[in-house]
Amino acid sequence: MLDDLHIHDFYRDAGRTLLALFHNFPAPATVYVEDIAGPDTPDEFGLHSPRHLACLGAMTWLKHSGYIHFSQLVRQEAMEEAVLSHRGFLLLVNKNDDGESNAHLLDSAVRNGSSPQLQALMEGLMREFSTL
Repeated sequence: MLDDLHIHDFYRDAGRTLLALFHNFPAPATVYVEDIAGPDTPDEFGLHSPRHLACLGAMTWLKHSGYIHFSQLVRQEAMEEAVLSHRGFLLLVNKNDDGESNAHLLDSAVRNGSSPQLQALMEGLMREFSTL
């Protein structure tokens, strides 16, 4: 069976990145990869760990997919002047039938949820994003 750990890490990194920008909205922010993925231990050549680079990839994917904007990457350490896109903001403020915002649901899933619960929520948000 295929190990999907990298996909679970992607959902967690993407969710944490969206929340970091939501909590700072509308002000642009510098978001450090280590603040999302945790501390990094570069190797003896100064190269980042695969986990760090995967988180950086999730941040870049969010930009290319239209969820966020940022002006530039600061080496492989951070994204500078990052902010939610218009559609990214609308996605997070949308409310479910119980009146809870997607941001609240995402925050709860990132903090307390299991990987399958976070995956289901993130996939639902991605489907919703495509209809905005």
